[in-house]
Amino acid sequence: MNKEKLFNEIKDLSIINSFSKHEQLVQGIINGLNHKLIAKGDILPSVNEMMRETGFAKETIGKAYKELISRGILESKNRRGYFVATDDTEQHLKVCLLIYAFDTFQETFYQNFRDHLGENIQVDVYFHHNNFNVFESIINSNKGQYGLYVIAPIESNEAKEILEQLPKEKLLIVDRYVALKGEYSYIVQEFEKASYNAFLQLAPRIKEFSEFVFFFKPSSAEPNEVLVSFKRFVKEFKVNGIIKNSYESGSIAPGKVYFTIHNLELWEMLKDAKVKGLKVGKDLGILSHNDDNVKEIIFDGITTFSIDFAHMGRLAAEFVLSLKPIKHIMENKLIRRNSL
Repeated sequence: MNKEKLFNEIKDLSIINSFSKHEQLVQGIINGLNHKLIAKGDILPSVNEMMRETGFAKETIGKAYKELISRGILESKNRRGYFVATDDTEQHLKVCLLIYAFDTFQETFYQNFRDHLGENIQVDVYFHHNNFNVFESIINSNKGQYGLYVIAPIESNEAKEILEQLPKEKLLIVDRYVALKGEYSYIVQEFEKASYNAFLQLAPRIKEFSEFVFFFKPSSAEPNEVLVSFKRFVKEFKVNGIIKNSYESGSIAPGKVYFTIHNLELWEMLKDAKVKGLKVGKDLGILSHNDDNVKEIIFDGITTFSIDFAHMGRLAAEFVLSLKPIKHIMENKLIRRNSL
């Protein structure tokens, strides 16, 4: 390793005004690798030596080394120092993807996200299941370990505080919007207007039935905005709206429209309708949220309103590849099929 030339490589980047000292150090070390000044297996200058040679603060150097570890370029060995882990600076960006669960629509998001990134980026997937303790534990145990964090958040003040601890330039919020301090990127859904517009388009059909039943669990991950729009719709259109916590097995009945966000409830309702010989779309109506390929096929199609999760996955991948800030609200569309 040629330390003197490595230090000069770092110092030469000071002419780039847009670089922070942290970015200058990261890029300088990467340039040193590309120019063969350091190689795999070499031990980098200690934090104290780097402080003396560059004049950078201890925190700045520590932050830069941690980022290079998160990219897989450096590794720390039992307090012996920081070692070069690879000569390949083009690969090993590590992304932490934290989502609710592996439901079909989230699988669609993940598959398009993963495919669009290509082979040189590592994605580790975690699930919080809308459980704050799990959410907190995953983030706290992985802080500083990844180059980027793509997170579907929990809606709570405590969860916001956890998210605030992550570097905003390395954070992408997906699916649910949360208001964080400062500038950060997001690709999210809007629920209240989208669900109301879906109800509005379906109003003539809904009014053909005697009841509009919505299954909503207040303590679950279901967006409260959908409940607000449901209440507004049934009031404005004088529809007999019923809100229940969950679907009771075997309770399906003709003359009603059923709306559920949960796929497990949807499958159970469809099973019960089949057992009772009820025609979905004729004897009763069904509306679902979050579209997938199965809903397009079963019972000649289930009516849904949904964003394009494949497109969301590709947009998230483009953020990872470009690091260009993004603030994007996905468009929900009503997809009318046989069930309503």
